Amino acid sequence: MDTPSSCIPLIVLDVQDAIDQPVWDGKNNPGYVSAIQSLLVHWRHNDWPVLHIKHDEPTPTSTYHTRGPWNAIKEDVAPEDGETVIIKQQNCAFIGTNLDAVLRSMGASCFVLSGVVIHNSMDATIRAGKAFGYDIVLPADATTAVPVTAKNGKRWDAATVYELTLAILDDEYADVTTSDEVIARYSKDRP
Repeated sequence: MDTPSSCIPLIVLDVQDAIDQPVWDGKNNPGYVSAIQSLLVHWRHNDWPVLHIKHDEPTPTSTYHTRGPWNAIKEDVAPEDGETVIIKQQNCAFIGTNLDAVLRSMGASCFVLSGVVIHNSMDATIRAGKAFGYDIVLPADATTAVPVTAKNGKRWDAATVYELTLAILDDEYADVTTSDEVIARYSKDRP
């Protein structure tokens, strides 16, 4: 991960108004948006690349439905002029999109991933990104989880889902860290 910071894009995944609808209630880590905002401020201040992944779900009952009322990227993390927005329709940001081509055109071998939710689109994107050969930095405070209920009715609370998913991903698939550590690591003032 010694790539220059200017070649390390920050990706903000699926942070849309949809995530605040009742079907997604019970999220842990309520400060995840603030952590993403801190990362965005740092990346924008340094003129580093920011990519936004927007989920356009074809299923009409989804809160992320393409023409649904909650499809917009949350205003708190909305793209600024010149920032790339990539549209996806699958849980993985690499499937059916040009994300890999965009990253390769930047010369990126690594990216910082933030967004929602850790055990769904984040997990799928991390695993695919690793399979494509990318090093992935995952600031744990810049993501969240929701409770999961199995078909047999067994339920896991969001904190358990979050902690277990991060533990599974750490080291083998991603470098799990914090937003503060990412900002310190990728600083122009760093010796």
